[in-house]
Amino acid sequence: MILAAGMTAAAQDATEIVRQADEKMRGASSYAELTMTIIRPAWTREVSMKSWSLGNEYALIKITAPARDRGTATLKREKEIWNWQPTINRVIKLPPSMMMQSWMGSDFTNDDLIQESSIVTDYEHSLLGTEDIDGRTCYRIELTPKPDAPVVWGQIITWISQDEYLQLRTEFYDEDNYLVNTMYGKDVKMLGGKLLPAVLEMVPADEEGHKTVVEYESLDFGVDLKTSFFSVQNMKRI
Repeated sequence: MILAAGMTAAAQDATEIVRQADEKMRGASSYAELTMTIIRPAWTREVSMKSWSLGNEYALIKITAPARDRGTATLKREKEIWNWQPTINRVIKLPPSMMMQSWMGSDFTNDDLIQESSIVTDYEHSLLGTEDIDGRTCYRIELTPKPDAPVVWGQIITWISQDEYLQLRTEFYDEDNYLVNTMYGKDVKMLGGKLLPAVLEMVPADEEGHKTVVEYESLDFGVDLKTSFFSVQNMKRI
């Protein structure tokens, strides 16, 4: 009984660590301006964007550059995901099967950017130990999907700093337990009044010379947003 109680407490602690890290990065609402650089062995492509979020259920990302992609947008509204392609004047509703597909040709998936699944509510959390990353002692936590949870990953392992709840490294595994991508949180600094990684770097495991770097140029929390902002109509005109 003592052992079982200890295991339960550890699981609760791991869940609380993940929750605090998720809430710190997300906030109740946010507005950000970002630059995404897609790096390949033979070329590099840069995309600028704006992003709005409200809680866990609403998110909107709009491309501002380059010119050929300007106005392209992705919307999450509760359980629905939409893409707006202004060049063909078409709105596309994404089925769950497309969550693992590349977003804008990058190493981030649709799920990574929109976060249809929740790392807090859709996974069980286990504390594996501690490890130092970039001079910060981090909790090493394993996330395994809950039964029937709408997730795309078979397993996630994340490193969260003990002092500031920073996600400094996250490994994403498929259903066969093969490593697919590793995301690094870098360039920790003040953003929107919080100490956060200003750079997120996604590196695929099996594609040498490939990576995608997202850099926050600005990030504001507590912005005044309503659910009506996150509509298909607003996605097309904003």
